[in-house]
Amino acid sequence: MPDHDPASDLPVPSAGLGSRALRNTILVLAAKVVARLVALVTVLRMLNHLGPSQYGEFGTLVSYTAIVGVVLDLGFNVLFVREGARHPQEIQRFLRSVMSLRLLMSLVTFVLLAGALALAGLDSLLVPGFVLLVLASYANLLRNGLYAVQRLGYEALAVVLESLVLLALVLHGIQIGGDAAYFVWAYAAQNAFSCVYFGVVLAAKRIAVVGWRWEPELMRIWFWKGLPFALTFVLSTLYFRIDQPMVYSLRSSVEAGWYGAAYKPLEALLFVPQTFLAVVFPVLSVYHRERPAELLAAVNRFFKALLLMGWPVSVGAFLLAHSLDHALSLFAASEASFRILSLAMVLVFVNNAYIGALSASDHQSSFTWAAGWSLVANVALNVALIPSQGAIGASWATVATEVVLGAIGWVLVRRHVGRVTIFKQSWRVVLAGLVMGAAVYPLSNFGGWYVVIPILLGAVVYGVAILLLRAVTRDEITWARRALALAR
Repeated sequence: MPDHDPASDLPVPSAGLGSRALRNTILVLAAKVVARLVALVTVLRMLNHLGPSQYGEFGTLVSYTAIVGVVLDLGFNVLFVREGARHPQEIQRFLRSVMSLRLLMSLVTFVLLAGALALAGLDSLLVPGFVLLVLASYANLLRNGLYAVQRLGYEALAVVLESLVLLALVLHGIQIGGDAAYFVWAYAAQNAFSCVYFGVVLAAKRIAVVGWRWEPELMRIWFWKGLPFALTFVLSTLYFRIDQPMVYSLRSSVEAGWYGAAYKPLEALLFVPQTFLAVVFPVLSVYHRERPAELLAAVNRFFKALLLMGWPVSVGAFLLAHSLDHALSLFAASEASFRILSLAMVLVFVNNAYIGALSASDHQSSFTWAAGWSLVANVALNVALIPSQGAIGASWATVATEVVLGAIGWVLVRRHVGRVTIFKQSWRVVLAGLVMGAAVYPLSNFGGWYVVIPILLGAVVYGVAILLLRAVTRDEITWARRALALAR
């Protein structure tokens, strides 16, 4: 058999944009690994302090703020990164205009959030929930200023500092016996810190100075440009977040807490594909505009990188679900949902390749259709499964939704960008993951923190299998070494 797949025959991006994206990804990922470990400790302490019922209320409130928050976004966050990457001299103008419009739109989101929480019986969380929603929106916008210009050393520092701020607030809340409302305020305070931090960094590095600028004509143009992004964001947020409010409404706050606890460790790992997407997206956007012949090569490499990371996560989490549930002190009733949700992880990872490819190539409206059909599938499955199966049904609905999204995304990328060679890129990686699973399975009942042993063994076996099966080609290794050498 040949020792390479078609992706390796595509042009290898020079050690410019491609290697810079790789270096930035490694830098931010390293920081986020540290931050997510701190955040995981934080969430587990909070989860066990609140118990299933109050944690169900907290998780449902956070889901509602994310859903309503799409009104504040209007697709401008993604558009800001794309246009800022293409026109860095205009970043301050773009930033101030979006900030001004966002202030006005916050009035609309207050009304929407108030209505949603009233229907759910969570009126007491309205004020902290609204403050969290607005501050998180501004923090993400300011953060994206650094992604647009690829100045991500400051982003790496920020994610660590943010996690430490939240940990301190949560530990204080546990000490004083804080309720769900206190912890919503704690998350709001974390985002307030982020707003100040990114505002100072953007000004100090002369990227942009925070301010206000009312420019209706620019916002009108951006509204129509960003409408596909906005629709996609609305639909994807709904299908990603709607399950927990539905469990809360159709079953109980306790079962919503079980489901939220099962979802949390896996959700914590989403920073990996999201970080890759955030870093690679500006590069893909520039490729589309300036190096269109290299775009398909970049998309294929992006897909393969996500698969290499996502597949062992799915295999490992599925086999070690029982041990991880106990080691992380999750609720006992969360284990079954955790095992099912682990099957979706690899799909969540690789689907980001389709999102990035379509958005960067100015075909964001196509992905809106994919997100729309995924939402329809998700809601229909949740309505059918949650009343009788509760959290288990919601878990299977999540897996099926990711399958639908991936299938439609692949078809659309093939139509507009080119063919992502899934089988030829994937079979060696999949086989390496199965070899890893065979090595881990005999140790899958290790209790407590001894679960680290099969995790470390699995990582070693997977790495060796990847090399022996030549799942990573020589060209890809050479490309990565060149980029890493430049990073030192």
